[in-house]
Amino acid sequence: MMRPLYRLAVLAAVIVSVAACGGGSSGGGTGALRIMAPAAPGGGWDQTSRTAEQAIKSVEPDRKVEVFNVPGAGGTIGLAQLAGDKGNGELLMTMGLVMVGAVEQNKSQVTLAEVTPIARLTEEYEIVVVPAESPYQTLADLVAAWKADPAKISVAGGSAGGTDHIVAGLMAKAAGIDPKQVNYIAHSGGGEALNALLGNKVSIGISGIGEFAEHVKSGKLRSLGISAPARIPSIDSPTLKEGGLDVELANWRGFVAPPGLDDAAKKSLTDLVTKMHDGQAWKDAVAKNGWTDAFQTGAPFAEFLAAEQTRVKGIIAEMGLVS
Repeated sequence: MMRPLYRLAVLAAVIVSVAACGGGSSGGGTGALRIMAPAAPGGGWDQTSRTAEQAIKSVEPDRKVEVFNVPGAGGTIGLAQLAGDKGNGELLMTMGLVMVGAVEQNKSQVTLAEVTPIARLTEEYEIVVVPAESPYQTLADLVAAWKADPAKISVAGGSAGGTDHIVAGLMAKAAGIDPKQVNYIAHSGGGEALNALLGNKVSIGISGIGEFAEHVKSGKLRSLGISAPARIPSIDSPTLKEGGLDVELANWRGFVAPPGLDDAAKKSLTDLVTKMHDGQAWKDAVAKNGWTDAFQTGAPFAEFLAAEQTRVKGIIAEMGLVS
């Protein structure tokens, strides 16, 4: 019979051996990685995070990847949590244009200046939809009713100050309606906005094309327009410009990491995301979801992120969304 002290020594040796094999995020593709989607399940950040999870596993099958949700306040609750995990080289957060606006709208104490930029991934145009039972068959129908009684038209979308809200304001402005009169109902994720639409609780919905595309194709929702400069193959829809509203806007999404990363950890994450981007699984997902590849890393992405903060602050201030 093995003596108790000997058994403990053997067990300790096994634990040390396993830990050494496990490695960290730079340990040859075997380190565990967590991806935060700072919103409720069902929205664009959640969709992007889970797509990335599968794409990373396809290029590094031995790597453990976990997606988790931290919803609330346009992603700024998740942003604060990320900022508090200083130096963690095994954590990414999905974010984008929505969060840039939410930081301003919610007067967040934590800003994007405090994170480590890793990569911009995609751009995606917005889609304006109505339930199948809606009386609005075209964008012109909607605009006529909207101008007659702005308060009557309820608009479901993501967080206040985010891309969906900006598109609603730009549409109103183009239609001659005061953006401050937009009856915008913010939701913490695309799934909640979808439920409001399918339950006929709101007049229209605005979101990224990928979030509503399948429901448009199934006939549950009807597209009145997309915010692209021209029609795109992934969805049967006119543009907002075709419908008479001179509005064009692309959302973008990317990855940031906690502050305080050393150069090795930052390079490890950047290399991993680059490997994911170059893999076939990610390329297939980009095409399927109607996303546009907008990959950018390093200093160019950091500069882009800083410029976006200035640009978006100006847009939402002009729309009266922030004081």
